Amino acid sequence: MSLGDEHDGQTRTRLPDPGTPRPPARGSRSLVAVVGVVVLLVAAIALANRGDGSTPATSGAGPDAPAKATSTAATGVRPVTGKNGTIPSGFARDEQGAQSAAANYAVALVSADILKPDRRGDIVRGLFAEDRVAELEARLNQAYSKEFLDKLGLDEHGNAAPGMTYVSRTAPVGTKVTAYTDDAATVEVWCTGVFGTAGVSSTNPVTNDWFTMTLALRWTGNDWKVDSFSQKEGPAPVNTDRTASDADAIAQAVQEFGGFTYAR
Repeated sequence: MSLGDEHDGQTRTRLPDPGTPRPPARGSRSLVAVVGVVVLLVAAIALANRGDGSTPATSGAGPDAPAKATSTAATGVRPVTGKNGTIPSGFARDEQGAQSAAANYAVALVSADILKPDRRGDIVRGLFAEDRVAELEARLNQAYSKEFLDKLGLDEHGNAAPGMTYVSRTAPVGTKVTAYTDDAATVEVWCTGVFGTAGVSSTNPVTNDWFTMTLALRWTGNDWKVDSFSQKEGPAPVNTDRTASDADAIAQAVQEFGGFTYAR
């Protein structure tokens, strides 16, 4: 799935190369349909972020200071135990807490639930600073209109047609703090994920994507909350040869494998 705003570019879906023996190449119309849906998602979030006048957090190290490399090994700090609805809360007021919050929030921002009008408000209230909720909820409601959902093959409630399963699941690969103070932080989250509709007659097959989401966080209400966010494509690795699973296998995997709560 692709997000973007005035700060960044777009994300493109990359189709996995088929395994050996190679099946017939996907028709150009199918490819255009897949890329078209991703472009729609980019446009929707760009619309949601339009007019955002917030500025990223600044770091005492100066604008030209390189970001510090951090180990991907476990730090030993326990994950948060609190939740705001379905969204983890109660992150530590330090760089590690900001990274953990950003990873969790990235997952929620690109979830299938945010396309559902009856779930969107709860997600927005769980993620964003209180003074940003009304504005961002209105923008997302406008971006994820009935017409937009129609183009994804979803009904007005954000549900796929009978026999179909809409998939939008993101997995953070790593996080990086690019600016930090005790009151604000800017965190980049490198993500991969699977997005599309699983079903025999789907015109929007499930594909994978790689993107980096940047979240400007603010310490408010004794927790990290999102002030603004944006997304750009990549970094994306070279795809290995794999035989793509059929629609039923993808739908079953999404239903049987639960998602994770992320904490650094």
